[in-house]
Amino acid sequence: DKSSSSEQQISTEDGLYLRKSRSPVSSVMGGIQRGFEKGSEGIKSLKNSLSFRPSSDQPTKEVSCRKRILDPQGSFLQNWNKIFVLSCVIAVSLDPLFFYIPVIDGINKCLDWDWKMAITACVLRSCIDIFYILHILFQFHTGFTAPSSRVFGRGELIEDRYAIAKRYLSSYFIIDVLSVLPLPQVVILVLIPNTNGPVSLVTKDFLKVAIFSQYVPRLIRIYPLFKEVTRTSGIFTETAWAGAAFNLFLYMLASHIVGAFWYLFTIERQDRCWRIACESLNQPIDLLYCEETNKGNSFLNTSCPLLEPSDIKNSTNFDFGISLDALQSQVVEIRDFPQKLFYCFWWGLRNLSSFGQNLKTSTFVGEILFAIFIAILGLVLFSLLIGNMQKYLQSMTVRVEEMRVKRQDAEQWMSHRMLPDNLRERIRRYEQYRWQETRGVEEKSLIPNLPKDIRRDIKRHLCWDLLKRVPIFEKMDEQLLDAMCDRLKPVLYTEESFIVREGDPVDEMLFVMRGNLLTMTTNGGRTGFFNSVYLKAGDFCGEELLTWALDPNSSSSLPTSTRTAKVITDVEAFALMADDLKFVATQFRRLHSKQLQHTFRFYSQQWRSWGACFIQVAWRRYCRRKLEKSLREEEDRLQDALAKEGGSSPSLGATIYASKFATNALRALRRNHAGNLKSPHRLPPLLLQKPAEPDFTAQDR
Repeated sequence: DKSSSSEQQISTEDGLYLRKSRSPVSSVMGGIQRGFEKGSEGIKSLKNSLSFRPSSDQPTKEVSCRKRILDPQGSFLQNWNKIFVLSCVIAVSLDPLFFYIPVIDGINKCLDWDWKMAITACVLRSCIDIFYILHILFQFHTGFTAPSSRVFGRGELIEDRYAIAKRYLSSYFIIDVLSVLPLPQVVILVLIPNTNGPVSLVTKDFLKVAIFSQYVPRLIRIYPLFKEVTRTSGIFTETAWAGAAFNLFLYMLASHIVGAFWYLFTIERQDRCWRIACESLNQPIDLLYCEETNKGNSFLNTSCPLLEPSDIKNSTNFDFGISLDALQSQVVEIRDFPQKLFYCFWWGLRNLSSFGQNLKTSTFVGEILFAIFIAILGLVLFSLLIGNMQKYLQSMTVRVEEMRVKRQDAEQWMSHRMLPDNLRERIRRYEQYRWQETRGVEEKSLIPNLPKDIRRDIKRHLCWDLLKRVPIFEKMDEQLLDAMCDRLKPVLYTEESFIVREGDPVDEMLFVMRGNLLTMTTNGGRTGFFNSVYLKAGDFCGEELLTWALDPNSSSSLPTSTRTAKVITDVEAFALMADDLKFVATQFRRLHSKQLQHTFRFYSQQWRSWGACFIQVAWRRYCRRKLEKSLREEEDRLQDALAKEGGSSPSLGATIYASKFATNALRALRRNHAGNLKSPHRLPPLLLQKPAEPDFTAQDR
């Protein structure tokens, strides 16, 4: 009756304790609910005051209900799942802290209780349990994809609350509830203060059962959640270093857990030795716990000696096995938690790394099984660590390795084909520059697989500012520039290479972004004619292609280049191919504008060269006419002098001779001028052929 009444008293006190702990929470939740109700009523009244026509509440409820359903493929839940995985790992690392609560009093030879460690472990455990509670709430508000709808796309998202709750209750709800139950907190904060008896005994036994009963569900929950994160987002960590660090952290976590188990196992073995000694000497077991400590524990100094396995000669001596190190180092007697934690962590890391080879066990079956578990766990974790570390670290250098293999293949091919040294050097420079630009990423295969709007935004980000440097693009609107950006292709030309030669077909229009070019022409191979122009960033070449593209009656054959383009320094440019330029010219009529015509003529090197030659020919024509005028004036002056002097002057013969010479020179000039007038279609030898004008009349038609 006395025991039943004490149990009833404990249960009554437990009930009061639980009610007291729940009342603040319920009051807070009630206040939050009332606040939400007041806020919703205020929003509804404001909406009704601003609306001019009545609306039904059913669509509003449906929309609000849909907003409260979370998409499992959404970014919020993906980020939350990563956070929850980390919180689960931290929870698994915090639960072993409860194993450090029992402490051995080396002076009185009894088991004691570390209250400071107990309160710290309870607070940390309660903070981590908040993440489990939030995860359970999120699971009741997370939709799922119907399996029957996965035949196309991502499938249909189920937003029915009943279906969501039914699915979660039948899957991981029980495991989540078992994981979040505050069993250690109840044992420490409720059962222990209301227990009549040795606290250390209750602590050791109850905590062992509570921690082990929750450790398995928490470990089971991590793996499917990790799979869910990798399935939805594809990766768990964004960088290779983070992945390697995460795997190393798991190895460190296993070392910490093994060290904590080893500490608790040492307490168990010491307690077992003391129990055997008490039974052999007919001493009460309650003397082993510091709550009932008396001066009768001195017999334990000789009953449980710390002997090496090789020094045990008598079967009555207790073999501590792997616990001997902890007892000799007195780590089980230390109340300084960091010192105790790091020592046990080092023991676990050392034995996991050596696969338990240095463990000297006793004949106790539990100890042997624990040593086997350490050996197998160390082998598995070490293999996973090395494999994952190698995988993550190799992923950082995979591009470098691919580049090295490509260079080696290129060197073997160039040596096999016996290419000249200058050509080999150009190939090496091109491959090196391409690596520096893209870091081994194949942009041509990456960008086309993206949706059209993303491709447009990427092209705009890469090309927009650079195209604005080209004067001809300043007059284009955004729609036309987007079309140009979508079809521009980045190209690279190394030093001393030829982009196009005079007389070759022009298949691309090049817009220079960086570097220098030299364009030159001989006007169709004319003897004594040479014209060269330097191009820099912002210039373009291949303008013959624009004339061909704007001509609606142009043939399918590409135009012929009138200039040779040679690279002076490494050139980065955007190339617009003939088909793409033809498409842009036919689809966008804004390209057929007078303003673009004037801009094109102003910046075209072909038109500039023709203009320079035209000015030069006009200047020479002006000089010839000026000389003709001066000779005519000289002839008139001589004739006037002859008329005045008559035949009386002694220099009459010389004067007549000079007059005849001037007359003949003037006659020759007139003859040449008349010949030019008779054949106007003939161009001066230094005048370039006038470039063909683009057809800008399509807009008018």
